[in-house]
Amino acid sequence: MFLWLLPGTPFSAGDIGGILKDLSEITGWSVRRSVPAEFIGKDRLREFVERRIREEVRPKDIRIEELTLRMFGLVPDDFDLRKTTIELVSEQAAAFYDPRKKKLSIIEAPGQSGMEQRAALIHELAHAIADQHFHIERYIRRGGENDDSETARQAVVEGQATWLMWAYVNHLAGGETGVGAAATLAMEQLAETSSAQYPALTEAPLYMRESLLFPYTKGLAFQDAVFRKLGQRGFTEVYKRPPASTREILHPEEYLAGREFPVPQPPPVPEERRYRKLADGTLGEFDQYVLLRQYGSEPEAKRLAAKWRGGVFRLLESRRDRRPVLAFTSLWDSEESAKAYFSAYEGVLRGKWKRLDVRARSAAELKGMGDRGAFILRRDGARVTGVEGLPEGEIH
Repeated sequence: MFLWLLPGTPFSAGDIGGILKDLSEITGWSVRRSVPAEFIGKDRLREFVERRIREEVRPKDIRIEELTLRMFGLVPDDFDLRKTTIELVSEQAAAFYDPRKKKLSIIEAPGQSGMEQRAALIHELAHAIADQHFHIERYIRRGGENDDSETARQAVVEGQATWLMWAYVNHLAGGETGVGAAATLAMEQLAETSSAQYPALTEAPLYMRESLLFPYTKGLAFQDAVFRKLGQRGFTEVYKRPPASTREILHPEEYLAGREFPVPQPPPVPEERRYRKLADGTLGEFDQYVLLRQYGSEPEAKRLAAKWRGGVFRLLESRRDRRPVLAFTSLWDSEESAKAYFSAYEGVLRGKWKRLDVRARSAAELKGMGDRGAFILRRDGARVTGVEGLPEGEIH
Protein backbone atom coordinates (compact mmCIF):
# COMPACT_ATOMS: atom_id res chain seq x y z
CA MET A 1 0.00 0.00 0.00
CA PHE A 2 1.23 3.46 -0.82
CA LEU A 3 0.70 5.15 2.53
CA TRP A 4 3.06 8.06 3.01
CA LEU A 5 3.28 11.80 3.60
CA LEU A 6 1.05 11.98 6.65
CA PRO A 7 2.26 13.73 9.82
CA GLY A 8 2.01 11.89 13.09
CA THR A 9 3.72 9.66 15.62
CA PRO A 10 3.43 5.96 16.43
CA PHE A 11 -0.03 5.25 17.76
CA SER A 12 -1.17 4.15 21.17
CA ALA A 13 -4.25 2.13 22.05
CA GLY A 14 -6.13 5.31 22.81
CA ASP A 15 -5.56 6.64 19.32
CA ILE A 16 -7.81 4.04 17.72
CA GLY A 17 -11.00 5.28 19.34
CA GLY A 18 -10.17 8.87 18.47
CA ILE A 19 -9.44 8.08 14.84
CA LEU A 20 -12.63 6.03 14.52
CA LYS A 21 -14.61 8.94 15.99
CA ASP A 22 -13.12 11.36 13.45
CA LEU A 23 -13.75 8.95 10.59
CA SER A 24 -17.33 8.60 11.79
CA GLU A 25 -17.78 12.37 11.59
CA ILE A 26 -16.42 12.47 8.04
CA THR A 27 -18.43 9.51 6.69
CA GLY A 28 -21.58 9.75 8.80
CA TRP A 29 -21.20 6.09 9.81
CA SER A 30 -21.54 5.14 13.45
CA VAL A 31 -18.78 3.23 15.23
CA ARG A 32 -20.40 -0.06 16.18
CA ARG A 33 -17.46 -1.73 17.89
CA SER A 34 -13.86 -1.16 18.86
CA VAL A 35 -11.11 -2.51 16.60
CA PRO A 36 -8.21 -4.41 18.17
CA ALA A 37 -4.80 -3.73 16.63
CA GLU A 38 -1.32 -5.17 16.87
CA PHE A 39 2.17 -4.76 15.45
CA ILE A 40 3.52 -7.75 13.54
CA GLY A 41 6.67 -8.49 11.56
CA LYS A 42 7.04 -9.18 7.86
CA ASP A 43 7.40 -12.90 8.53
CA ARG A 44 3.93 -13.10 10.08
CA LEU A 45 2.51 -11.05 7.23
CA ARG A 46 3.88 -13.52 4.70
CA GLU A 47 2.47 -16.42 6.71
CA PHE A 48 -0.94 -14.73 6.70
CA VAL A 49 -0.87 -14.14 2.94
CA GLU A 50 0.24 -17.71 2.19
CA ARG A 51 -2.42 -19.16 4.48
CA ARG A 52 -5.19 -17.00 3.01
CA ILE A 53 -4.29 -18.00 -0.56
CA ARG A 54 -4.07 -21.66 0.45
CA GLU A 55 -7.49 -21.52 2.14
CA GLU A 56 -9.36 -19.48 -0.46
CA VAL A 57 -7.85 -20.15 -3.88
CA ARG A 58 -7.90 -23.59 -5.46
CA PRO A 59 -4.82 -24.64 -7.48
CA LYS A 60 -7.21 -25.20 -10.40
CA ASP A 61 -8.29 -21.56 -10.31
CA ILE A 62 -4.71 -20.31 -10.12
CA ARG A 63 -3.84 -22.39 -13.19
CA ILE A 64 -6.80 -20.98 -15.13
CA GLU A 65 -5.94 -17.39 -14.26
CA GLU A 66 -2.29 -17.92 -15.18
CA LEU A 67 -3.32 -19.47 -18.48
CA THR A 68 -5.67 -16.58 -19.26
CA LEU A 69 -2.95 -14.01 -18.62
CA ARG A 70 -0.50 -15.98 -20.76
CA MET A 71 -2.94 -16.31 -23.65
CA PHE A 72 -3.52 -12.55 -23.69
CA GLY A 73 0.23 -12.00 -23.53
CA LEU A 74 0.05 -10.12 -20.25
CA VAL A 75 2.59 -12.38 -18.51
CA PRO A 76 5.41 -14.65 -19.75
CA ASP A 77 4.93 -18.40 -20.07
CA ASP A 78 7.00 -19.11 -16.95
CA PHE A 79 4.96 -16.74 -14.81
CA ASP A 80 4.05 -18.02 -11.32
CA LEU A 81 0.93 -16.19 -10.15
CA ARG A 82 0.86 -17.59 -6.61
CA LYS A 83 4.52 -16.79 -5.94
CA THR A 84 4.30 -13.30 -7.44
CA THR A 85 1.15 -12.45 -5.50
CA ILE A 86 2.70 -13.50 -2.20
CA GLU A 87 5.85 -11.50 -2.92
CA LEU A 88 3.97 -8.38 -3.98
CA VAL A 89 1.57 -8.32 -1.06
CA SER A 90 4.28 -9.17 1.48
CA GLU A 91 6.51 -6.41 0.10
CA GLN A 92 3.86 -3.73 -0.33
CA ALA A 93 1.57 -4.06 2.66
CA ALA A 94 2.14 -1.51 5.41
CA ALA A 95 -0.84 -2.89 7.32
CA PHE A 96 -3.91 -5.02 6.80
CA TYR A 97 -7.39 -5.32 8.23
CA ASP A 98 -8.72 -8.84 8.60
CA PRO A 99 -12.51 -8.66 8.01
CA ARG A 100 -12.98 -12.16 9.41
CA LYS A 101 -11.33 -11.55 12.75
CA LYS A 102 -12.32 -7.86 12.77
CA LYS A 103 -8.83 -6.77 13.74
CA LEU A 104 -5.97 -4.94 12.10
CA SER A 105 -2.23 -5.42 12.04
CA ILE A 106 0.44 -2.80 11.45
CA ILE A 107 3.61 -4.14 9.83
CA GLU A 108 6.88 -3.38 11.59
CA ALA A 109 9.69 -2.98 9.10
CA PRO A 110 13.27 -1.67 9.35
CA GLY A 111 13.43 2.06 8.80
CA GLN A 112 9.68 2.52 9.00
CA SER A 113 8.70 5.87 10.45
CA GLY A 114 5.94 6.75 12.85
CA MET A 115 4.31 8.73 10.04
CA GLU A 116 4.05 5.62 7.91
CA GLN A 117 2.62 3.60 10.77
CA ARG A 118 0.03 6.23 11.56
CA ALA A 119 -0.94 6.54 7.92
CA ALA A 120 -1.40 2.79 7.75
CA LEU A 121 -3.51 2.86 10.91
CA ILE A 122 -5.88 5.49 9.50
CA HIS A 123 -6.23 3.61 6.21
CA GLU A 124 -7.03 0.30 7.89
CA LEU A 125 -9.44 1.86 10.38
CA ALA A 126 -11.26 3.32 7.38
CA HIS A 127 -11.64 -0.29 6.17
CA ALA A 128 -12.80 -1.33 9.64
CA ILE A 129 -15.59 1.23 9.93
CA ALA A 130 -16.75 0.48 6.37
CA ASP A 131 -16.76 -3.23 7.20
CA GLN A 132 -18.99 -2.62 10.21
CA HIS A 133 -21.67 -1.33 7.86
CA PHE A 134 -21.11 -3.09 4.53
CA HIS A 135 -19.06 -6.30 5.09
CA ILE A 136 -16.32 -5.39 2.60
CA GLU A 137 -15.13 -8.93 1.87
CA ARG A 138 -18.64 -9.97 0.87
CA TYR A 139 -19.07 -6.74 -1.08
CA ILE A 140 -16.01 -7.44 -3.24
CA ARG A 141 -16.98 -11.05 -3.84
CA ARG A 142 -20.44 -10.06 -5.04
CA GLY A 143 -18.71 -8.99 -8.22
CA GLY A 144 -19.11 -12.70 -9.01
CA GLU A 145 -17.51 -14.08 -12.13
CA ASN A 146 -17.35 -10.57 -13.57
CA ASP A 147 -13.71 -9.88 -12.78
CA ASP A 148 -13.87 -6.32 -14.13
CA SER A 149 -16.69 -5.62 -11.70
CA GLU A 150 -14.68 -7.16 -8.88
CA THR A 151 -11.73 -4.92 -9.73
CA ALA A 152 -14.07 -1.93 -9.67
CA ARG A 153 -15.34 -2.92 -6.23
CA GLN A 154 -11.77 -3.30 -4.97
CA ALA A 155 -11.17 0.25 -6.21
CA VAL A 156 -14.15 1.42 -4.16
CA VAL A 157 -12.82 -0.23 -0.99
CA GLU A 158 -9.18 0.82 -1.34
CA GLY A 159 -9.86 4.15 -3.00
CA GLN A 160 -12.25 5.21 -0.29
CA ALA A 161 -9.85 4.22 2.49
CA THR A 162 -7.05 6.11 0.74
CA TRP A 163 -9.32 9.14 0.29
CA LEU A 164 -10.24 9.08 3.98
CA MET A 165 -6.58 8.80 4.93
CA TRP A 166 -5.82 12.06 3.10
CA ALA A 167 -9.05 13.77 4.19
CA TYR A 168 -8.38 12.87 7.81
CA VAL A 169 -5.31 15.09 7.84
CA ASN A 170 -7.23 18.01 6.36
CA HIS A 171 -9.95 17.42 8.92
CA LEU A 172 -7.54 17.51 11.84
CA ALA A 173 -5.86 20.63 10.48
CA GLY A 174 -9.20 22.41 10.55
CA GLY A 175 -9.49 22.56 6.77
CA GLU A 176 -12.38 21.66 4.54
CA THR A 177 -13.04 17.94 4.48
CA GLY A 178 -11.88 16.59 1.15
CA VAL A 179 -8.87 15.63 -0.88
CA GLY A 180 -8.67 17.58 -4.10
CA ALA A 181 -6.65 17.38 -7.28
CA ALA A 182 -3.30 17.94 -5.57
CA ALA A 183 -3.63 14.76 -3.52
CA THR A 184 -4.79 12.63 -6.43
CA LEU A 185 -1.89 13.91 -8.54
CA ALA A 186 0.54 13.24 -5.68
CA MET A 187 -0.78 9.70 -5.38
CA GLU A 188 -0.24 9.07 -9.08
CA GLN A 189 3.29 10.46 -8.89
CA LEU A 190 4.13 8.38 -5.83
CA ALA A 191 2.96 5.25 -7.61
CA GLU A 192 5.16 6.05 -10.60
CA THR A 193 8.33 7.15 -8.79
CA SER A 194 8.43 4.92 -5.73
CA SER A 195 8.28 1.47 -7.30
CA ALA A 196 12.05 1.38 -7.77
CA GLN A 197 12.54 0.82 -4.04
CA TYR A 198 10.36 -2.31 -4.19
CA PRO A 199 12.13 -5.14 -6.06
CA ALA A 200 9.11 -7.44 -6.36
CA LEU A 201 6.98 -4.63 -7.77
CA THR A 202 9.70 -3.51 -10.18
CA GLU A 203 10.22 -7.03 -11.53
CA ALA A 204 6.54 -7.93 -11.84
CA PRO A 205 4.82 -7.88 -15.25
CA LEU A 206 3.11 -4.60 -16.16
CA TYR A 207 -0.35 -6.09 -15.64
CA MET A 208 0.48 -7.14 -12.09
CA ARG A 209 1.97 -3.75 -11.25
CA GLU A 210 -0.99 -1.87 -12.65
CA SER A 211 -3.49 -4.21 -10.98
CA LEU A 212 -1.85 -3.59 -7.63
CA LEU A 213 -1.86 0.21 -7.99
CA PHE A 214 -5.21 0.70 -9.72
CA PRO A 215 -7.50 0.38 -6.66
CA TYR A 216 -5.51 2.99 -4.76
CA THR A 217 -4.70 5.58 -7.42
CA LYS A 218 -7.80 5.41 -9.63
CA GLY A 219 -10.01 4.50 -6.69
CA LEU A 220 -8.90 7.65 -4.87
CA ALA A 221 -9.80 9.87 -7.83
CA PHE A 222 -13.14 8.05 -8.21
CA GLN A 223 -14.09 8.56 -4.56
CA ASP A 224 -13.10 12.22 -4.75
CA ALA A 225 -15.35 12.77 -7.76
CA VAL A 226 -18.26 11.01 -6.03
CA PHE A 227 -17.74 13.04 -2.86
CA ARG A 228 -17.70 16.31 -4.79
CA LYS A 229 -20.99 15.40 -6.44
CA LEU A 230 -22.86 13.70 -3.60
CA GLY A 231 -21.10 14.88 -0.45
CA GLN A 232 -21.18 12.65 2.59
CA ARG A 233 -23.90 10.51 0.99
CA GLY A 234 -21.32 9.34 -1.54
CA PHE A 235 -19.54 7.12 0.99
CA THR A 236 -22.64 4.96 1.34
CA GLU A 237 -23.79 5.28 -2.28
CA VAL A 238 -20.75 3.44 -3.71
CA TYR A 239 -21.53 0.46 -1.47
CA LYS A 240 -25.26 0.41 -2.07
CA ARG A 241 -24.87 1.00 -5.81
CA PRO A 242 -21.48 -0.49 -6.74
CA PRO A 243 -19.79 0.43 -10.02
CA ALA A 244 -20.17 -2.40 -12.50
CA SER A 245 -16.95 -1.85 -14.45
CA THR A 246 -13.50 -0.32 -14.30
CA ARG A 247 -14.73 2.20 -16.89
CA GLU A 248 -16.88 3.76 -14.17
CA ILE A 249 -13.85 4.02 -11.89
CA LEU A 250 -11.77 5.63 -14.64
CA HIS A 251 -14.65 7.90 -15.71
CA PRO A 252 -16.69 8.71 -12.57
CA GLU A 253 -19.14 10.76 -14.63
CA GLU A 254 -20.33 7.48 -16.16
CA TYR A 255 -21.04 6.08 -12.70
CA LEU A 256 -22.75 9.26 -11.52
CA ALA A 257 -24.94 9.27 -14.64
CA GLY A 258 -25.97 5.67 -13.96
CA ARG A 259 -24.90 4.46 -17.38
CA GLU A 260 -24.83 0.74 -18.09
CA PHE A 261 -22.67 -1.09 -20.59
CA PRO A 262 -23.66 -4.15 -22.62
CA VAL A 263 -22.19 -7.57 -21.95
CA PRO A 264 -21.64 -9.21 -25.34
CA GLN A 265 -21.21 -12.90 -26.09
CA PRO A 266 -17.82 -14.40 -27.03
CA PRO A 267 -17.50 -15.50 -30.66
CA PRO A 268 -18.20 -19.12 -31.61
CA VAL A 269 -15.20 -21.44 -31.75
CA PRO A 270 -14.98 -23.91 -34.66
CA GLU A 271 -15.75 -27.45 -33.52
CA GLU A 272 -16.45 -26.15 -30.01
CA ARG A 273 -17.70 -29.54 -28.86
CA ARG A 274 -14.07 -30.67 -28.90
CA TYR A 275 -13.27 -28.28 -26.06
CA ARG A 276 -14.15 -27.92 -22.41
CA LYS A 277 -14.80 -24.46 -21.01
CA LEU A 278 -12.33 -23.34 -18.36
CA ALA A 279 -13.54 -19.81 -17.72
CA ASP A 280 -15.74 -16.94 -18.84
CA GLY A 281 -14.65 -13.45 -17.90
CA THR A 282 -14.92 -9.78 -18.65
CA LEU A 283 -12.49 -7.73 -20.69
CA GLY A 284 -12.81 -4.23 -19.26
CA GLU A 285 -11.36 -0.84 -20.05
CA PHE A 286 -8.57 -1.36 -17.53
CA ASP A 287 -7.58 -4.67 -19.15
CA GLN A 288 -7.59 -3.11 -22.60
CA TYR A 289 -5.50 -0.18 -21.42
CA VAL A 290 -2.78 -2.42 -19.98
CA LEU A 291 -2.77 -4.71 -23.02
CA LEU A 292 -2.47 -1.81 -25.46
CA ARG A 293 0.13 -0.08 -23.32
CA GLN A 294 2.26 -3.20 -23.04
CA TYR A 295 2.48 -3.57 -26.82
CA GLY A 296 2.17 0.09 -27.83
CA SER A 297 2.47 3.56 -26.38
CA GLU A 298 0.95 4.82 -23.15
CA PRO A 299 -0.83 7.86 -24.69
CA GLU A 300 -2.39 5.77 -27.47
CA ALA A 301 -3.39 3.03 -25.02
CA LYS A 302 -5.14 5.59 -22.82
CA ARG A 303 -6.85 7.26 -25.77
CA LEU A 304 -8.10 4.06 -27.40
CA ALA A 305 -9.06 2.20 -24.23
CA ALA A 306 -11.36 5.11 -23.32
CA LYS A 307 -13.43 4.18 -26.39
CA TRP A 308 -14.24 0.75 -24.85
CA ARG A 309 -17.93 -0.01 -24.36
CA GLY A 310 -18.02 -3.70 -23.43
CA GLY A 311 -16.02 -6.90 -23.57
CA VAL A 312 -15.87 -10.57 -22.62
CA PHE A 313 -13.58 -13.55 -23.09
CA ARG A 314 -13.87 -17.32 -22.92
CA LEU A 315 -11.00 -19.71 -22.21
CA LEU A 316 -11.34 -23.23 -23.56
CA GLU A 317 -9.16 -26.33 -23.49
CA SER A 318 -8.97 -29.18 -25.97
CA ARG A 319 -10.41 -32.38 -24.58
CA ARG A 320 -7.78 -34.35 -26.46
CA ASP A 321 -4.47 -32.60 -25.79
CA ARG A 322 -5.37 -29.69 -23.42
CA ARG A 323 -4.49 -27.10 -26.07
CA PRO A 324 -5.83 -23.73 -24.78
CA VAL A 325 -8.06 -21.58 -26.97
CA LEU A 326 -8.93 -17.96 -26.24
CA ALA A 327 -12.04 -16.30 -27.67
CA PHE A 328 -12.97 -12.68 -26.99
CA THR A 329 -15.36 -9.94 -28.04
CA SER A 330 -14.88 -6.22 -27.51
CA LEU A 331 -17.35 -3.42 -28.23
CA TRP A 332 -16.29 0.13 -29.08
CA ASP A 333 -17.99 3.49 -29.22
CA SER A 334 -17.86 3.69 -33.01
CA GLU A 335 -16.82 1.84 -36.12
CA GLU A 336 -13.76 4.10 -36.37
CA SER A 337 -12.65 3.13 -32.86
CA ALA A 338 -13.16 -0.55 -33.68
CA LYS A 339 -11.00 -0.12 -36.79
CA ALA A 340 -8.27 1.47 -34.65
CA TYR A 341 -8.46 -1.39 -32.14
CA PHE A 342 -8.45 -4.00 -34.91
CA SER A 343 -5.19 -2.49 -36.19
CA ALA A 344 -3.72 -2.11 -32.69
CA TYR A 345 -4.52 -5.71 -31.83
CA GLU A 346 -2.46 -6.92 -34.76
CA GLY A 347 0.39 -5.12 -33.00
CA VAL A 348 -0.46 -7.03 -29.83
CA LEU A 349 -0.24 -10.32 -31.73
CA ARG A 350 3.14 -9.36 -33.19
CA GLY A 351 4.38 -8.30 -29.78
CA LYS A 352 3.29 -11.26 -27.70
CA TRP A 353 4.35 -13.96 -30.20
CA LYS A 354 7.74 -14.67 -31.67
CA ARG A 355 6.09 -15.83 -34.91
CA LEU A 356 3.16 -14.27 -36.75
CA ASP A 357 2.36 -15.70 -40.17
CA VAL A 358 -0.56 -13.83 -41.76
CA ARG A 359 -2.38 -16.10 -44.22
CA ALA A 360 -5.26 -13.77 -45.17
CA ARG A 361 -5.93 -10.08 -44.64
CA SER A 362 -8.78 -7.68 -45.36
CA ALA A 363 -10.16 -4.51 -43.77
CA ALA A 364 -12.36 -6.64 -41.50
CA GLU A 365 -10.52 -9.95 -41.08
CA LEU A 366 -7.05 -11.21 -40.25
CA LYS A 367 -6.16 -14.92 -40.27
CA GLY A 368 -2.94 -16.75 -39.73
CA MET A 369 -0.66 -18.78 -37.50
CA GLY A 370 1.18 -17.77 -34.36
CA ASP A 371 3.03 -19.30 -31.45
CA ARG A 372 -0.16 -20.75 -29.95
CA GLY A 373 -1.70 -22.00 -33.18
CA ALA A 374 -4.14 -20.52 -35.66
CA PHE A 375 -5.95 -17.25 -35.04
CA ILE A 376 -8.90 -15.37 -36.56
CA LEU A 377 -9.42 -11.66 -35.84
CA ARG A 378 -12.60 -10.03 -37.19
CA ARG A 379 -14.29 -6.64 -37.13
CA ASP A 380 -18.00 -6.11 -37.69
CA GLY A 381 -19.05 -2.50 -37.27
CA ALA A 382 -18.11 -1.44 -33.73
CA ARG A 383 -17.43 -5.04 -32.66
CA VAL A 384 -14.07 -6.85 -32.74
CA THR A 385 -13.76 -10.58 -32.09
CA GLY A 386 -10.81 -12.89 -31.90
CA VAL A 387 -10.14 -16.61 -31.54
CA GLU A 388 -6.60 -17.80 -30.83
CA GLY A 389 -5.03 -21.23 -30.35
CA LEU A 390 -6.95 -23.22 -32.99
CA PRO A 391 -5.47 -26.16 -34.87
CA GLU A 392 -4.07 -25.06 -38.23
CA GLY A 393 -6.80 -26.85 -40.14
CA GLU A 394 -9.48 -24.69 -38.58
CA ILE A 395 -8.59 -21.63 -40.68
CA HIS A 396 -9.05 -21.48 -44.43
